[in-house]
This record gives sequence, structure tokens and C-alpha cells, in this order.
Amino acid sequence: MVRDDRLYAFIIAHTSRSRARIRRITVHKRWLKFSAFVSVIIFCAALYGVYSLTEHIRHAQVEQENARLRAENEKQRQELQNLNHRVKAVEDTSRKLAEMNGVNSDEQPVLNGAGGPALPLDDATVLEFKTRYLEQQLQTYEAVLRERMMPSTWPVEGRMTDGFGDRRNPFGGYSSEFHTGQDIATNYGTPVTATANGVVAFTGYQNGYGQLVIIDHGGGLTTRYGHLSRIDATMGQNITRGDVVGRVGSSGRSTGPHLHYEIRVNDEPVDPRPYLPTSEGQ
Repeated sequence: MVRDDRLYAFIIAHTSRSRARIRRITVHKRWLKFSAFVSVIIFCAALYGVYSLTEHIRHAQVEQENARLRAENEKQRQELQNLNHRVKAVEDTSRKLAEMNGVNSDEQPVLNGAGGPALPLDDATVLEFKTRYLEQQLQTYEAVLRERMMPSTWPVEGRMTDGFGDRRNPFGGYSSEFHTGQDIATNYGTPVTATANGVVAFTGYQNGYGQLVIIDHGGGLTTRYGHLSRIDATMGQNITRGDVVGRVGSSGRSTGPHLHYEIRVNDEPVDPRPYLPTSEGQ
């Protein structure tokens, strides 16, 4: 006996009130199964496509967020690096200024009681605070040090004669010459004092200057004291403003007792008049 795998569907179509016609439609089971299988495949494919698209969008969002976080981390790293450089630069400058001023940075301070909350040094807020504090300290220290290192007093009491710049040859004739300092006339043997803190860089005889003392004040700034009759400073000596470095004389290229006072910046002579107070001299 042959098994009938066909399925039957009947549709009744009404054409009029008095008649009715029945039409039979035959569908095989295997086609129904195949259609169901194809439908399942299409549904699964569609579901997988939606899932893949969703995962792709989520992955793109994660990548975008990771890129933003990496950019923020790099920005913070650069900021921390810049702050570390600023701190190091300030500390190096402070150390150099301390060395210029004769301060021994290796001296160990007396230990006292200390405490309080601690924060990691690599924290951006702490580094920024430390940097601002060090920079403020450095500015204050530089101001004090600049005042101590800047020539700001008279090296000797007397009368200003030949100044900085062109002048007529003091030994006669009609020739002119360039004078690199300020001459201050006073009595022979008058004490000559340093006009700022520094270190003695030269003592001895030099053509034109006679007996000469040169003091290095740091930062390319030096002062010269020429035509001395006696030198009271020694090479490498730490000098404080007001210390006696020699006595007025007329050694070298000189027409009489006076001090040749000279200021140089990076070994270039500059006019000493702006550095001299107006309360003394002529």
C-alpha cells in the first residue's frame, strides 16, 4: 500500500448564492519540511547578522573608548613629564645659584620631628603644587641673590673724572680713544672695596690696568679694579660686598692716583654709571 505524503488544503470560493465550487490544492510534506528548514536557515542567518552587527557596533564603541582613554593617559603622562622637567630645572637652577653664592648643598640639616599625610610624588596635583612652590622660592631667591651679586655701591669715595666711552688721550695730543670704565680720583692709598659678592678671578699686573683685581659675580658679570698701589685680595677668595680688595694707586697707564672701575657682562665692558648710587662721588 502506497503511503500518501501529500497534504490537502481546500478553498471554497463562492461565485453566487446558488452555486459553490470547491477547488483542491495539493502540497507535498517534503516541500513543507524543506520550506520550514529554509525558513529556519534564513531566520538564523538574519539573527546572526543582527548579532554580528551589534557586536561590531559594540566593538567599535569599545575601541573608540579605549582610544580616548589612551589619549587621556598620554596627555597625563606628558603633563607629568613636563612637571618633572620643570621641577628638575628649578632644582638644578636653585643648586647652581646656591653654589654661586657659596652655599654648600651637601650640608645635612638638623633633623627635627616631622609627620603628616603623604601623597605619591607622581601625582599630578602634588607635582604641580611642588613646581609652583619651587618656582616661587626660586624667584624670591633669585631676587635676593641678584641684589647681593649686582654691583650697587661705590668702590671708593672720590670724584668721577673720565667716564665710559670716547675720550681724548689723557697723555696729550689730539688723538681719541675708547675708555672701558669709570675713573674715580681720590687720595693715594684709599681703601678700595668690592661692590658686590663674588669670587676673586684675577689678581696681578696687567698692561694698561697696572695692579688689577677682577671679581666674578656669576652669570657672566665681573668687576675690575685697576691702577692699585696694593692688592689685598687673593685668587679664589670669596668676597662679600664691602670687603677691601686693594688700595688706590697710579700703577699702569695712569696720570695720577685714581681707581679705574670697570663692569663687564659676558666679558664686554658696559657703562658703570647706572650701577653707581648718586649719593657719593661728584
